[in-house]
Amino acid sequence: MALTETVRRQPARDASARTYARALPIVPVRARGMTIEGADGRRYLDCLSGDGALALGHNHPVVLAAVREVLDSGAPIGVLDLTTPVEERFVAELLATLPPGLARGARVRFCGPTAADAAAVASALVRGAAGTLVEPLCDERLRRLRETTREQGVPLVVDETVTGVGRTGAFWAVEHSGVTPDAMVLAEAIGGSLPLAVVVHRADLDTLEPTAAPRGNQLAMAAGAATLAHVREHRLAERAAVVGGRLACGLRELAARVPWVAEVRGRGLMLGLRFAADGAGAADGADGAGRPGLAGAVRRECLRRGLIVGLGGPDAEVVRLLPPLTVSDEQADAVLERLADAVEAVAGVARRP
Repeated sequence: MALTETVRRQPARDASARTYARALPIVPVRARGMTIEGADGRRYLDCLSGDGALALGHNHPVVLAAVREVLDSGAPIGVLDLTTPVEERFVAELLATLPPGLARGARVRFCGPTAADAAAVASALVRGAAGTLVEPLCDERLRRLRETTREQGVPLVVDETVTGVGRTGAFWAVEHSGVTPDAMVLAEAIGGSLPLAVVVHRADLDTLEPTAAPRGNQLAMAAGAATLAHVREHRLAERAAVVGGRLACGLRELAARVPWVAEVRGRGLMLGLRFAADGAGAADGADGAGRPGLAGAVRRECLRRGLIVGLGGPDAEVVRLLPPLTVSDEQADAVLERLADAVEAVAGVARRP
């Protein structure tokens, strides 16, 4: 069947649960680094990175080499919960990156492959000890929580699904606060673009009953170990802090020119533009769920200019930027240029009487 026919039929065959495909009508056929090529031949700068899962971007050479090594070795890919050399390498690399206070004597609990699976395990840990689960987004809040949980003798669990693996300018976002948690939920980027999720916790929290869940796909562990090592060895967290600061500066300049940009938020290469509510609907924008808003209109204009961005916030009022840690200075400049052009185009429409 011709590719164009496949593209035409696909929406009628897929379940209505699809999300990104509704707002990003792209059929990817090739990808490398930050660039995606669609079936129509157009190229896009991917500033979404698999919702942050692609720390090194698409098809990074070290990830591909790690996967090929496992495939060529003849090692089993699925082994239930048996220990393998591939798993050993992944666990060793993971523990080497964690805050020392947690890594010493820590237990690594493999879950199902998704962040939701890891969160469910973490929630069970929390329930079993009257503890708390939080994303490490606000340093001061995290410090207060650490003090409170320590006083009450309950565990503090942080969810680093999106913020981890160098994304915020530190290898783990919790490092910004100086807090050592009792457990960490880790998923997405730790699999090097393949599905993988774990919970790392103190040894004394190892109280849950054994489960029959597999310990993780061997290819994902290999890709994850290669990704963690590459980020650590090449100091990509520090690089994310530098490039992220450059992007944030450009976004603040844009906010100063466009009244409806209410806030520039984020840290490192996890950034967002929040649009004021009083501009909602003025430009006939819409996000994936069909709600009107300027952010949705900006996302569409970005796509027309070859830039893929996401939406976030309770009312889809935030344009999210999650470029890979490998983004070059030239690519960062192109992101700012295309985004600014899209924002100003939408703002011009919204200003018309």
